[in-house]
Amino acid sequence: MKKSLQLVVLILMGIIPHLLIPTESLGQAAGSGKISGRVTSKSGEAVPFATVYILQPAVNAAADTGGNYILKRVPAGTHKVVASFLGYKKQTQEVTIVADQNLSLDFVLDEEGSVTNEVIVTGNLNPKTALESSISVSTIKESQVNETAPRSTAEILRSIPGLKSEASAGEGNTNITVRGVPIATGGSKFLLLQEDGLPILQFGDIAFGTADIFMRADNTISRIEALRGGSASTMASNSPAGIINFISKTGKTAGGSVATTVGVDYNNFRTDFEYGAPIGNGWSMHAGGFYRLGDGPRRTNFTSSNGGQFKANLTKEFDRGYARIYVKFLNDRTPAYMPMPIEVSGTNASPTWSSASGFSALTGALQSPNLLNSIGTGPDGNIRRSNVGDGINPVSSAIGSEFSFDLGEGYSIENKNRFSFNSGNFIAPFPAQVTDAATMLNSIGGAGARLTYLDGGAYPANANGNDLLMRVHMFDTKLNNFNNFSNDLTLSKSFGRTNIHAGVYKAFQTISMSWLWASYLMDVNDKGGRLLNVNNAAGTSLTDNGLLAYGTPFWGNLHRNYDTQYDITAPYANVEVNVTDALTVDLGGRWDIGKVYGTYAGANIKQVDVNGDGQISVAEQTVEVIDNTKVNPVNYNYDYLSYSAGANYRLTENMAVFGRYSQGARANADRLLFGPYVRPDGSAVDGLKADVITQAEAGYKLRKAHYTINATAFLANINEQNYEATTQLTVNRAYRSFGLELDGMAEYGNFSLRGGLTLTNSKIVRDEINSAQEGKTPRRQSPYIFQIMPSYKSKAHSVGFSAIGTGPSFAQDNNDLVMPGYAYINAFVNIALTKGLTLSFNANNIFNQIGITESEDGSIVENQRNIVRARSIAGRTISSSLRFSF
Repeated sequence: MKKSLQLVVLILMGIIPHLLIPTESLGQAAGSGKISGRVTSKSGEAVPFATVYILQPAVNAAADTGGNYILKRVPAGTHKVVASFLGYKKQTQEVTIVADQNLSLDFVLDEEGSVTNEVIVTGNLNPKTALESSISVSTIKESQVNETAPRSTAEILRSIPGLKSEASAGEGNTNITVRGVPIATGGSKFLLLQEDGLPILQFGDIAFGTADIFMRADNTISRIEALRGGSASTMASNSPAGIINFISKTGKTAGGSVATTVGVDYNNFRTDFEYGAPIGNGWSMHAGGFYRLGDGPRRTNFTSSNGGQFKANLTKEFDRGYARIYVKFLNDRTPAYMPMPIEVSGTNASPTWSSASGFSALTGALQSPNLLNSIGTGPDGNIRRSNVGDGINPVSSAIGSEFSFDLGEGYSIENKNRFSFNSGNFIAPFPAQVTDAATMLNSIGGAGARLTYLDGGAYPANANGNDLLMRVHMFDTKLNNFNNFSNDLTLSKSFGRTNIHAGVYKAFQTISMSWLWASYLMDVNDKGGRLLNVNNAAGTSLTDNGLLAYGTPFWGNLHRNYDTQYDITAPYANVEVNVTDALTVDLGGRWDIGKVYGTYAGANIKQVDVNGDGQISVAEQTVEVIDNTKVNPVNYNYDYLSYSAGANYRLTENMAVFGRYSQGARANADRLLFGPYVRPDGSAVDGLKADVITQAEAGYKLRKAHYTINATAFLANINEQNYEATTQLTVNRAYRSFGLELDGMAEYGNFSLRGGLTLTNSKIVRDEINSAQEGKTPRRQSPYIFQIMPSYKSKAHSVGFSAIGTGPSFAQDNNDLVMPGYAYINAFVNIALTKGLTLSFNANNIFNQIGITESEDGSIVENQRNIVRARSIAGRTISSSLRFSF
């Protein structure tokens, strides 16, 4: 820690003197005046916080809450003065000012019908429009989110160009890739999820504790900004491939809404509410949230979704800035969908995927009312019962603040911080093995063994029409403590054509969780799987009411505790120079310094009378118990340098090109443990503490009155260390990915169209553990993904649909079994019943398309019926919403 602080001081000592150079010493022209005025909308309302500026020399100001602004020390001469703000068309006026003149200049801004000139805050230390930025970024407004009728955050992300979000896991635990950057295991390893500019968790791929688990999108969200590419690496820690920022409403404009959504063809009930308004003397507030109850999009046959969220913020606006505090409370329960039995026939290269008999790939779920409790030993070795109905159960209480002030003389300061108290559960049945009853029975009980249901009834021949049994591993994971603190402080200085930003990011992440898994035997039945007992030929029961083992001996036993702390310090600096009115260049650097310490523990095998009947059953002879007397230390440091250089050139007022080269990294967290990469003394193997990505990008942007076009070519070289629990696979690889990302939108009258296409070629170029994988395509990596979203809006009503699709990919890295490409269609209709009252109908996956996102099995026996464990997108669901806006 001492070395980290010394490094911060040295860097800031080098940066701050340059920030403190007086503006006058930089050669400001002798004689200056002042420009002041007001920024309003066409309706006459003030536009608070609008930015007013001239480029040469750089002079800028932010409007106050009444839309008033003052540009001080404007050199005598002729200048183009620009006013802009999110959601309005940028306006430019040319004026001539003489020495000591006080010039009055007002702006009346038109509302922007599209996103052509929206100001981007994510990935920009100096917020600007997308056309002025040397980055690839997309903005999704609240209305656009509602049109796609997402059933989870993952389904929102699927509509963002460049992102492949495997929206098949439910409300969390989503696998997300960016521009072909592979995910060897799960989560969003190289992509950072933010809420209002700060990370939800410091790491996106914590096993069974991914960042999206603690994120719920609701009507308090104003917009989502998605930054892709290398500029993200210097803007936030552990984000070399991109940042997705969920930005909340702040009550700047008075209004709110109440919406109730019910499932038409599935059991779902949800109410969203939000309201915000100015409350006088520069104060404004916003509050809202949701509550839901139901089964979710898959048939669990019990109430498996239950919970909600509340958020609120309070803002005080000053003449030169603002201050804000906010709170959030989340306690939600939704099912986690694991791979399920799916039938595959044909060949590996040309397979046919379909629902298995008795189990629908589109509506089936492994959760069952016949398995709602899991029994075993807890983190302290005592007997513990967990509720399978908890599913993905995040519990989060957060409090944060932010402020931003113009200090005068070209200086400004901004600080954001948040403390989140995170805990919860992740519990879901996983099919470790699916096979026919005879094979399963013989593997457990040997010759002469027999199967019975818990009520004593015999297991019939060809039960459920499939004669299949599952060895279920209950992923019973207790998220003990995922507390997270973040603070981001930035000091900025503007002079001439140059903007300098320097700051320090400080964060602390706890990862304390316990894997307390057990094994069960079930039949394959999507109407509620039933547990089974096994008796051997001698009549001895080998199971305890369907429980095969108090642990997971089929996988070599995985009871464990993680108790680690991650202390992060990251000084950073960015310089942006407007070389000419058309050319802007930027250079940024960030040094992440981490201290990791704590312990982890494995398990012992003991005899334990779990059910307390005074006897030791067969299952109770080998009970997994975490060995808290033998803990392994974790004690290592890491550091990595991220840098990024970019340039943006305005060819015309509506057209620009940009380029960027960058290097970023992502520190490895819990997946580095329980492998060969942490030594017995707690130190970590050098070179694997952080995974490095180098990226090159070149892009073209066009903005016209009725349409926009973006095209970005990209190349990335990626190193990755990882670990996957379900396969016990340890990864140490390098990848190369290149391709082209296209996206755009068009608006003509009442018709609008948004869309994107990303073409990607990815290869494993080095594998330190299995060289046979070199030259292969990473599993689940598609050559293309696309989104098409047309809509039509009249004065009162709207209708539209979205088509989301992906190309074929390989199930595993051996490149045998192909997962076919697919596209699914969503549609919406909004009917204005009266002023402020809207009735909506939304349909997801209208044509019940099976879309395979992952498979545990990498090959099949060709030209016969195979049962594999795979995950598909959910089938058709139709919902109806009644929304009152006021």
